[in-house]
Amino acid sequence: MHMISLVTGATGFIGSAVARRLITAGHHVRVLVRASSPRDNLDGIDCEIAVGDLNDRASIAQAVTGCEAVFHLAADYRLWAQSPDEIYRTNVEGSANLVAAAVEAGVRRIVYCSSVATLGIRKDVPADEQTTSSLADMCGHYKRSKFLAERRIAELTRDGAPVITVNPAAPIGPRDIKPTPTGRMVLQAASGRMPAYIDTGLNVVHVDDVADGHLRALEHGRIGERYILGGQNLSLHAILECVARESGCAPPRIRLPRRPLFPVAYVMEAWARHASAKEPMMTVASLRMAGKHMYFSSDKAKDELGFSPRPAEEAIRDAVGWFRTNGYLH
Repeated sequence: MHMISLVTGATGFIGSAVARRLITAGHHVRVLVRASSPRDNLDGIDCEIAVGDLNDRASIAQAVTGCEAVFHLAADYRLWAQSPDEIYRTNVEGSANLVAAAVEAGVRRIVYCSSVATLGIRKDVPADEQTTSSLADMCGHYKRSKFLAERRIAELTRDGAPVITVNPAAPIGPRDIKPTPTGRMVLQAASGRMPAYIDTGLNVVHVDDVADGHLRALEHGRIGERYILGGQNLSLHAILECVARESGCAPPRIRLPRRPLFPVAYVMEAWARHASAKEPMMTVASLRMAGKHMYFSSDKAKDELGFSPRPAEEAIRDAVGWFRTNGYLH
């Protein structure tokens, strides 16, 4: 008898990788999708589809029925939104709804996908699960919503919900159809559309390693704990140089100071809010985030879960290759 696992967010980047990883591990996978969600990322996945919404309690109660495990990856991952309430409704209220429904249905373990965005940053050494942060440290609605969601889920866990939290770093790799903000950066650099860069740093991890980390969290994680699923800490310049090598484009040469860009970001956001309704190319939140090197340690996941991420170069190679094969690179 296969374990029945529900995956939310399986039409998305990490979610579809998790669904694929579970199937190869022999799980029967059920995915919760909104009626309006494009399903391109589910192509070739042998899964059961439950149509529903995180804010429709009847549909999620039905989706979790009979499941032994739930992987909650659905999130509103926008660094900018015209009406920020939507981000909180999905990421905070929706997550709490799902966990409550899973507990009621007798689900054995819930793996909740948070983000390194909720963690504190250290100046000279990579941050870990113990690095403290507060709501005031969170810049932008996405980060704030994920911080509040983690707080809400911690309360539910104290009340008995069997939740293990994973905090992926910046995932890249195949099937980033939207693409995500990190994927968009890789795509722009691979297309030669990024003439300049800011002095910042990220932890880059292959999306398939993040997916494997979710399965390992289910099998070996401790309830109430969180685990960073990261890869390699690299400066933005090093990442862009690696993208350039893989794509054959010249890497950006100009290093921009961050401060003078803030007025530009404010103007772009105002234009987006009142005129274009499209996400601005640069946001105040993303600029604030870029002020710190977002470096993290995955030692806890390596020690406790047996997590073993591949080098960032392979993740970048797979991402560029997928963008090229699927017509994103012009």
